[in-house]
Amino acid sequence: MKKRICALALLLCAVTAFSACSKANSGVSSAASATSKESSVWYPSGKEPKSSDDISDSEQYSGQSSDKSDTLTGEVPTEWQDGGIFSANYEKAYNIVLNMSLDEKIGQMFYARCPDSGAVEDAQGYHLGGYVIFGEFFKNKTKQEVADDISNIRNANTIPLTVSVDEEGGTVTRISAKPLLSDHEFQSPRDLYSEGGIELIKSDAEEKAKLLCSLGVDTNLAPVCDICENEDDFMYDRSIGLDAEGTGEFVSEVTKISQQNGVSVTLKHFPGYGSNVDTHTGIAVDDRSYEEFESKDFLPFKSGIEAGAHAVLVSHNIVNCMDSTRPASISAPVHKLLREELGFTGVIFTDDLAMNAISEYTSDSSPVVEAVLAGNDMILISDIAESLSDVRAAVEDGRIDEKIIDHAVMRVLAWKLTTGVLK
Repeated sequence: MKKRICALALLLCAVTAFSACSKANSGVSSAASATSKESSVWYPSGKEPKSSDDISDSEQYSGQSSDKSDTLTGEVPTEWQDGGIFSANYEKAYNIVLNMSLDEKIGQMFYARCPDSGAVEDAQGYHLGGYVIFGEFFKNKTKQEVADDISNIRNANTIPLTVSVDEEGGTVTRISAKPLLSDHEFQSPRDLYSEGGIELIKSDAEEKAKLLCSLGVDTNLAPVCDICENEDDFMYDRSIGLDAEGTGEFVSEVTKISQQNGVSVTLKHFPGYGSNVDTHTGIAVDDRSYEEFESKDFLPFKSGIEAGAHAVLVSHNIVNCMDSTRPASISAPVHKLLREELGFTGVIFTDDLAMNAISEYTSDSSPVVEAVLAGNDMILISDIAESLSDVRAAVEDGRIDEKIIDHAVMRVLAWKLTTGVLK
């Protein structure tokens, strides 16, 4: 009886998520059914490897195995059972992980910048977990063309990719700035609130989510949770411009409305940007006290977490009161704080590891290896091949315990199952 109830709960969860964004996910289907032993790349549907001898059992995705007796199954480790927002799908996700090769698992941890060409081939070759799409991708395309292109990308692999954009409004509008996709550009949260208060914020969040969902985009790298009060602050124009309580209300409403309409949110930039400089161009060091973060910067993130936010993006700021030796994005103490003190159980993203703040700091080491060890579930980066190789080498030489990879991938797959990206 308990097993039947569990199975029913999983089915209801998947159906609910699917119905919220059925248009965006209508093209999601099973892709390849086998892999090449040499390249470990999924073959598109209808195309078979030259010889069955070329297929490695360890490289078969469990749902595609013709011999069910070869499928590995197991119970989720007790220490991973956190009762989190995706926990209803942990068991199914974990059993998928058990039947993935190391390369496939590592690939799921990468949220790569979508290339101008060869996106499908890269997704297949590297088994990518997702793509972040930037403005050039949408240029001069109709809604249908964008939806078709994203569907092709999403379905490149047997485990579909999550697809995200930065659509904050104001100075960051990857989609709504394109006249073929929207009849107006989304305003910044600051301008919206000034014009119509929280009610205008809520209607904007719904409109934004519906647009993204209609194109097949399942995740928005927003809202900005940072509290910036000085016009000279780097994040000033992108923040809502309210105090901690007001910013928290904004974050909570955007989180609930966006995810009810089929688009996961990403709370950023943890642990709070404050008045720090632009980390695209250099290292930012934050000397504020921990008490200030507790009484101010953490509050909008807590509001988003309590509202069920699916993801949090961690900044590259070095926050001395938390970890004076590493940028937050590759700091284990910062990630432990996010998990244990703020109680976040969703997916943690790094900010883009190609930023100068990281390259300056990790000149003698691999930033992606440090990002995995710090506790990130997905890594935002453009240099895929070298990064994947670095992580694989670190697993093989023992610097990274493969269980760290397994835990992160289980959480990523449970997220995809919860939202309906993965069936």
